[in-house]
Amino acid sequence: YNASKTIKKCLNSIVSQMTSDCELLIIDGSSTDDTVNIVKSYGNQINFFISEPDLGIYDAWNKGIIRSNGSWIMFLGADDILLPNAIKSYLDILINNKKINELDYICARNEYVDKNGKLIMILGKAANWHNMRKMNVAAHVGSLHSKDRLFNEVGLYDLKFKICADYELLLRKGEKLKFMFIDNIISRMYTGGMSFKYRAVLEIYRIRKLRRTVSKLMNIIFLIHDLFLFTTFSFRKKLI
Repeated sequence: YNASKTIKKCLNSIVSQMTSDCELLIIDGSSTDDTVNIVKSYGNQINFFISEPDLGIYDAWNKGIIRSNGSWIMFLGADDILLPNAIKSYLDILINNKKINELDYICARNEYVDKNGKLIMILGKAANWHNMRKMNVAAHVGSLHSKDRLFNEVGLYDLKFKICADYELLLRKGEKLKFMFIDNIISRMYTGGMSFKYRAVLEIYRIRKLRRTVSKLMNIIFLIHDLFLFTTFSFRKKLI
């Protein structure tokens, strides 16, 4: 929504890697700036485009899921960048891994950078239950989601959650989540996104409570711990 300053850089990072195995869908929240004109300038490089009011990021993503034709779905925000060879590295796995149909989720790593492109940290770990029940350690940007084994099985994103619904969706499968972790940096995220706000920490607390991934006491302890870490991280980010 109103992403005219970043959408071109995002789309250029995608279309340069597109193959006949891929489709590109863009769901816009009825932007009032030049976003729509920029998207339309890409012509038939865009397989599907809609611009209409929505209820936030996850409402837009749900629309994309419903309209997608692929077996695997990747989500990128309008200010995210897909790094070179990201699609190829995924396609190699999807084509050559004999057990690919047994997987729900494939994740990798993300660069998290400031507005000048300076690296702040690398995000992303394996989505194993031991870690995921406490915190979303998987880097969601640029990860792959099985349409059949995730969305067709456990449903779409829950719009009650505005920031971390991607985490809640993965928790629905619990210990049964079958994932693959690739130790590659797939995409780049810029500072200022919704995932790095106090509201995100509180939402994760609500999600753990809903899915009962930890005890009530441990959930409170994790909340205090997460708030402390977030405050420390925010202070350190300002010093960079």
